[in-house]
Amino acid sequence: MSSTGTLYTVSAPSGAGKTTLVAALVERSTDLLVSVSHTTRAIRPGEEEGVDYHFIDEKTFMDMLDRADFLEHARVFGNLYGTSQLWVEEQLRAGIDVILEIDWQGAQQVKRLRPATRAIFILPPSRETLLQRLTMRGQDDDGIIATRMAEAVQEMSHYVTSDFLIVNDNFEQALVDMQSVVYSQRLSTEKQRETLAPLLQQLLA
Repeated sequence: MSSTGTLYTVSAPSGAGKTTLVAALVERSTDLLVSVSHTTRAIRPGEEEGVDYHFIDEKTFMDMLDRADFLEHARVFGNLYGTSQLWVEEQLRAGIDVILEIDWQGAQQVKRLRPATRAIFILPPSRETLLQRLTMRGQDDDGIIATRMAEAVQEMSHYVTSDFLIVNDNFEQALVDMQSVVYSQRLSTEKQRETLAPLLQQLLA
């Protein structure tokens, strides 16, 4: 008997390496998926529909919002983002852990609706490193980078709402830290009581 999955939110300022860390975590883990959000922002070079995001227009997004299709939603940098509630629930019922890559506002929405959600926040090792990572992307001009830096400082001030805090200085160490969070949750008594039900029944008979 498998237990229900655990829902995780992973938040970080732009440039902290959240997406790369989550992708590596999912690749190296079993029964762990990352939710693909819906967004109204334009697709960027190298992104794929249904892989990076579900790209939709604002009317479609608002129609979904009216139907209560989203577990959480937020407007970030003028664009709307939302997580499919049905998809998340289906995975959790199947015993699969799910990661939501969302900002602190979305993470708080999810936590209010699902208190058992585990919130992870990723920090850069310094402001200088964060600025360097944003600049190296080569996708934004100086004005946008300055805006993103200001937003990053505001975003980082909400680290206190998370359950786990990870610094992405050395990538491999940060990845190990994230794996430790996931594995420790799977070994909790609450989870193991369901997973090991036959063994516990035999041992205690």
